[in-house]
Amino acid sequence: MAKKRPQTKAKRPQSTGGAGAAGADGHVPVVGAREPCPCGSGRRYKACHGRAAAHAVTELVQRPFEGLPGECDWIALRELVPAATVELTLKEGLPEGVPSVTLATVLPMAWPALRRDDGSVLLGLQNDTASGDISRDLADTLQRALVAEPGTPVQGRRAPADAPRLQDLLDPEGAFEPVVHTGFEFWVPDAENATAEVAASLERANAAAIPTVKLQGVDAAYWCETPDKNHLRWVMPHAEEQLLDALARLHAAGQSALGEGTRLVGSFRAHGLTVPVWDLPSSVGAEDIEKPAAEFAERLATALTSDAPLTPDERRARGGLTNRQVTLS
Repeated sequence: MAKKRPQTKAKRPQSTGGAGAAGADGHVPVVGAREPCPCGSGRRYKACHGRAAAHAVTELVQRPFEGLPGECDWIALRELVPAATVELTLKEGLPEGVPSVTLATVLPMAWPALRRDDGSVLLGLQNDTASGDISRDLADTLQRALVAEPGTPVQGRRAPADAPRLQDLLDPEGAFEPVVHTGFEFWVPDAENATAEVAASLERANAAAIPTVKLQGVDAAYWCETPDKNHLRWVMPHAEEQLLDALARLHAAGQSALGEGTRLVGSFRAHGLTVPVWDLPSSVGAEDIEKPAAEFAERLATALTSDAPLTPDERRARGGLTNRQVTLS
């Protein structure tokens, strides 16, 4: 997966209402960083009103996918899943000449987006973002892809601070149903007849992809296979402190495992949510973990309702879980 830059929150820069070239509404136009500020202060733009523009992209958006259908799956596809696609539904419907819009974990050459020859759009999710709001950057890339010439990729850029976000463009009632792939054949319409160069690129990408399966019985849980052991990584929508308390209660009671030989080993933090991780024996496949995961979901739901103070054993269990957290974003 692509290396991530720190994510920051983008806010529209606000003028302090200077004189000179500032408009009647106090807005100061953006110019080059080393040019004189249009407000007439005599200072360079970067040392005057440009400071507000720079600060506008330095505050973290903790949950960039909040409010979207399938927030937990958005996070999983951004951080955990090598090869997957999702058909997206736009609020305003598909523009003329665009038969479909598909979210993809990764695109060839790490392109942010691609307008295919048939006019369809592929939007890449696992890319660096230029501002602090992944949702805004993705929405900007999507809008540019919708009007790009067929057969061309769309390059990344820093989205304008007042640009719409995914939450503004996507249908809030639209389904978000990831399809996990064994490889990246979805890059090309006819992989079997691809050129030798494309076939070699696909082979390299496929060789690097960790086998991954989305569980069907619970939401946003993904089994994956690695050389030494398998894992289950489960993006959960609950508030972190509440979830850690509930996991600690189950762990202290010996109820946090998913069957013999499995172990809750810690969690990731990603885009404002927590992702518990279990180690699984190599012999345990995705289908073997479906029932244990559903049973664990029931135990967790009960534990989440408790507001009793943690016992000493539960506090120790919580401390262990907290010490084994890794922040992905």
